[in-house]
Amino acid sequence: MRGCAVVTLGPRRTALCAFLLAAAGCAPEPAGSDVTAFVGAQVWDGTGAEPIIDAIMLVSDGRIMGVAAASDIDIPRGATVVDLSGLFVIPGLINTHGHVGGTLGLEGGHYTEENLDRQLRLYSAYGITAVNSLGGDQELGLRVRDEDLHGRAHLYVAGAVVTGETVEEALAVVEANAAMGVDWIKIRVDDNLGTTAKMAPEIYGPVIERTHDRGLRLASHLFYLEDAKALLRAGTDFVAHSVRDREVDEEFLELMAERQVCYSPTLTREVSTFVYENTPDFFSDPFFSSRADPEVLAQLSDPERQERVRQSGAAQAYKRALEIAMTNLKRVADSGVRVAFGTDTGPAGRFQGYFEHMEMALMADAGLTPEQILRSATGDAAACLGIEDIGTLEESRHADFVVLADDPLMDVRNARSIESVWMEGERIPQHGRPKGP
Repeated sequence: MRGCAVVTLGPRRTALCAFLLAAAGCAPEPAGSDVTAFVGAQVWDGTGAEPIIDAIMLVSDGRIMGVAAASDIDIPRGATVVDLSGLFVIPGLINTHGHVGGTLGLEGGHYTEENLDRQLRLYSAYGITAVNSLGGDQELGLRVRDEDLHGRAHLYVAGAVVTGETVEEALAVVEANAAMGVDWIKIRVDDNLGTTAKMAPEIYGPVIERTHDRGLRLASHLFYLEDAKALLRAGTDFVAHSVRDREVDEEFLELMAERQVCYSPTLTREVSTFVYENTPDFFSDPFFSSRADPEVLAQLSDPERQERVRQSGAAQAYKRALEIAMTNLKRVADSGVRVAFGTDTGPAGRFQGYFEHMEMALMADAGLTPEQILRSATGDAAACLGIEDIGTLEESRHADFVVLADDPLMDVRNARSIESVWMEGERIPQHGRPKGP
């Protein structure tokens, strides 16, 4: 380790780095090296490997050059050293099912570049460095997707949700989305607790086939077990919500495994339907309130609004559905089916960033281990989306990572203890940043 400029991050002093500098006779070199070495942290890389204690992670041009124990890797001469002694590093978290750009406060219809930018920055401030927006996306979203990040979460889009009363109408939506250059196609096969008509198999079958003909993958919004099995037989590529009407059976698990389809639980979607029957405890959580709009909180705390939620049959039904969803998540995970972390955040009352941390806590309550949850939100999430340059801290992948004060492998709620978030090797601004407990 020679010719190193040292940067200290966080409250802990640079015992390791200072010792190495002194031992090597290091002196700061003029600017010119494009390598940054992050030293001293425990690094969990998202692959399922054991954490690396006292790690060194080398980053250049926004990409990871390598990660290893300090005894096994050399720091190039002239590198900038960022000391993370006593801290914990995980890959940036990936939400495989969110919605970006359409909601402002509690209203839809606000799909603007400013709103897209604001929401993607909110995700990243909470350590969510990529989001797959499954529906409601417009051409503007694709332009934002393809721009430089500048501290915004990576964005992937599905365009308009495919609808249509005939096969021809539905296929026209597929073609329009494909022409726009979307990453996914999304359909809804759900009757909203018996209040609307479901897309029929004779329509969604051709939609799935046309999606595959266009070289795209299809995500299915669903609720019922029998619909899930029918969609799997028809070739869906992604189960975008929990099965919530009854417990999953062996046939479903076998279909998921045989077709290697990922399962996105979106537990907080159910929470959002009933939690505002009272003023939620999280409204007083600084980790949430530091970034929440007080006007929105006031609207959600209105007694008349809360009474309407308490009297809503749908809200109470979804409350019961959450219990089934959590049972099914545990069974799916135990079966070896790959779980893809997802929340359905973005619509009104589903708070981006904070609800992702709530989702992880609910997954723990369902019986998943911290490592299972973190895998679902990092390496497994990237694999489920078919993206090869995010999700793990491996050579050549984007240097997107979160620095934590506490060990998330001991308790996944420690992912709230955010010290800093880095995207493509650059620390993102954290004005009024969320702090953990």
